[in-house]
Amino acid sequence: MDAQVVLIALGILVLAFFSGMLGFGVALASVPYLSLFYADLAREVQPMSIALGGITALLAAIGFARYGYMEWRYAWRMAVIAALTAPAGVWLAHRVAPALLWVLYFVSVSYLLYRMVHPRFLEAKREASLGWALALTVPITVYSTMLGVGVGFLLVPTLIALGMEPKRAAGSNALVVFAQSATAFVAHLPTARLDSVALAAALATGALGAYLGARFTSLRLGGKQVRWTFALLMGAMMLYKAWTLVWG
Repeated sequence: MDAQVVLIALGILVLAFFSGMLGFGVALASVPYLSLFYADLAREVQPMSIALGGITALLAAIGFARYGYMEWRYAWRMAVIAALTAPAGVWLAHRVAPALLWVLYFVSVSYLLYRMVHPRFLEAKREASLGWALALTVPITVYSTMLGVGVGFLLVPTLIALGMEPKRAAGSNALVVFAQSATAFVAHLPTARLDSVALAAALATGALGAYLGARFTSLRLGGKQVRWTFALLMGAMMLYKAWTLVWG
């Protein structure tokens, strides 16, 4: 196993742990990380990120469900919607310039970080609206799949804003990310260029990290601690990727 594969596997292990803490699946964080090793965003980075996102989200969903943090009434309906609409995002990803995709990615993640740490979003105070949750799943799925990431970076803060308790939002989102990733990966396959050895190694470490992250959140952390941990990690990754894009 060469050095690049080891670095990818270890990096995904760490990122999957923190992503699993919020039920995101690792795709959000793995896009800038994998782009350090692969040049083609739509054909190399996104298919691999989506595959990793799906597996890690599934293990995170299992972890959250085991400890009672899955809002099944919402989760299975949103999962079906995400699975049906994700291929539209893949179609758009191959028709939008990579530079624009990176701009959209940075803007979206910046918005996420704001939502994650601003005091007004820290606590749920009312019953979540199922109708709004289902309706908003469609544009969130298409947009996030176009960027090659899971729906969680927008769906989790959306569910919390609608009134869902943070840990239940994370658990429900994890199931949705798995469904989205499954159909998005199939849609990517005809044009994907996958490093199978690196993907297999990253899938193994990512699955472990995601399950441990979900378990750690369920047993050890409050919502505010989870938000700040993930926000700091993603902020560091974004700054590093921006530096590489500007200065090579």
